[in-house]
Amino acid sequence: MKFNSKSIFFCLILACVIMPLVLAQGKKGNVRINLSADTIDVDSSTAGMPAAVSKKARPVDATSFRLGKEFLGDRRLAISEQDKEKAEYIFMEAERQKAKGNIDAFFDLLRQAHAIDPTNSAVSYYLGYCMLSMDNSDNIRQSVGLALMQQHFKAKPSDYYESYFYGDACQKLGHKDQALNVWKTLAPLFPAKPDVQYQLADAYASNGDFHHAIASYDSIEQTEGKSIQLTAHKVNFYMMMSDTAGALKEGHALLATAPANAQYNLLMGNVFMEFNKNDSALAYFDRAQRLEPDNGYAYMAKANYYNTIGDSVNYDKQIYQALVSNELDVDSKLGVLTDYTGKLLQQRDSSERVNNLFKVLLNQHPHEGKIHELYSQYFLAKQDYKNAAEQIGYALDIDPTNADEWKQLMMVNLMAENFPKAIEAAQKALEYNPDNINLYQYIAPAYYQMKQYDKALEIYQKAIAIADSSDIDLHSNLLGGMADVYYSKGDTTLAFKTYEDALAISPGNTSVLNNYAYFLSVTGKDLDKAERMSGLAVKANPTNSTFLDTYAWIYFKKGEYKLALTYIESALSNNKTDNADIFEHYADILFMSGQPEKAVTYWEKALKLNPDSDILAKKVKFKTYFYK
Repeated sequence: MKFNSKSIFFCLILACVIMPLVLAQGKKGNVRINLSADTIDVDSSTAGMPAAVSKKARPVDATSFRLGKEFLGDRRLAISEQDKEKAEYIFMEAERQKAKGNIDAFFDLLRQAHAIDPTNSAVSYYLGYCMLSMDNSDNIRQSVGLALMQQHFKAKPSDYYESYFYGDACQKLGHKDQALNVWKTLAPLFPAKPDVQYQLADAYASNGDFHHAIASYDSIEQTEGKSIQLTAHKVNFYMMMSDTAGALKEGHALLATAPANAQYNLLMGNVFMEFNKNDSALAYFDRAQRLEPDNGYAYMAKANYYNTIGDSVNYDKQIYQALVSNELDVDSKLGVLTDYTGKLLQQRDSSERVNNLFKVLLNQHPHEGKIHELYSQYFLAKQDYKNAAEQIGYALDIDPTNADEWKQLMMVNLMAENFPKAIEAAQKALEYNPDNINLYQYIAPAYYQMKQYDKALEIYQKAIAIADSSDIDLHSNLLGGMADVYYSKGDTTLAFKTYEDALAISPGNTSVLNNYAYFLSVTGKDLDKAERMSGLAVKANPTNSTFLDTYAWIYFKKGEYKLALTYIESALSNNKTDNADIFEHYADILFMSGQPEKAVTYWEKALKLNPDSDILAKKVKFKTYFYK
């Protein structure tokens, strides 16, 4: 199989950092691993990585590995001393290769050493870890990798780093019972390492054993003392057990250590809020506010209290105070403002309050692009595209390399049908992000909407040239976009061939299926094929109004007006905004279904949305259907 970049990184860190730490006697440090992340943090000054690595290794057949258990039934594996020494020598050579950055050689040598002596638990461990760092979708490889790591854990559980990594791997991969066993084993072996106790508490909690989880946190408190973090964990567990008295007792115990601590009072207030004891909660929030008048979290807590009891006036006041507080971090303020603006948008309330709060926040933090981003999203929700684009522009002034913001700016301009501005944004975006494939997917449609077809094709071709060849969905989408352009240029032969190419890569691409089917129906070619493709798109997206409209139109072209009427009415009911094409198609189908008066009504609606359509004007004027 192939190692991807993350796989190589895991093995490098393991080989170059963790192994030396394990082998060093008396080495102290804390290890934190997250198998789902791109990094492993190690508290050590010895961390280092070779500069260059290969990205390929020979294929791995997980079923070919023997698990070197000490006993197979009642018989010990018969490994000669000569073979053990040979395997150890190969293991040492593997270490030398990894020190040079030769990860392929490192992995291959581990496999050779294991094949000679599967009882060498150290070899098994590192081989298993490397197998886990590969594609975890292979359940057999995953199981074998864990089993190889377990071999070393059973042989030498006192090897802290290796046992820790094995336990965390079990936890991350959902082997809860195995993980719990690891932490229960390590806890008495390493009583001075709080990381183990934290992991043990989490393992108990993930298994639903909150009593033992609390006991583990009690053990940590005995060495580290009480803290708001530990108390919050224990309070949460008591709540999970519906133990009101236990949760309150735990909160009071923390508060007793420092009654004048504002954070402890806030915690106590939040506990009472959870149990709907609002009056008691307010008393603790007020005390926290008296202790620290500028504490933004106290204002947030009181805002939540007033929102709970339905006091909108005091809720607004507390929100304002929280946002102007210098003690509240920017991310927390953005969280407050996001909730607040969401409520006002739902209530269709005055936007002036929101604008004032954003102005206050921007005065405090003029160089925070995230505030402008949120402000633009607020305007976008109100369909105020001009102001949304302006705020995104401010954010890009702060960080012009932000590709996501450039995409947002293009999208806003496209929604506003300001295609020149969308193109202008696209060109600037590519100056800062020339290889960002996602940008091309916004730029080409913008040129297409402006009827600059040759330019749109040029962008699509550039995108295909730099796209990851393994991303079949992306390639299919790009080809589908090119096919749309070819059709609009009048080259139906090349358009239909390109649609076929797109579907050959990704047969289930619903957008391509829909567009290909629609244009076949427009040209009147192979309506049975169009019906099949459109049916697949509708089956995959039964509420997509565009797909339903296409399906209805194909039935209309086939003269099956009853089915056409069923699907066009479904398209109308699922469409969120007025659409000239759907209105016109509905009217055409109504007319052919014997409902001419209703048909005229919808032709008129379509004409209002598309006043430049000559065919619509004729239908309205003469109150009849025209084929051309």
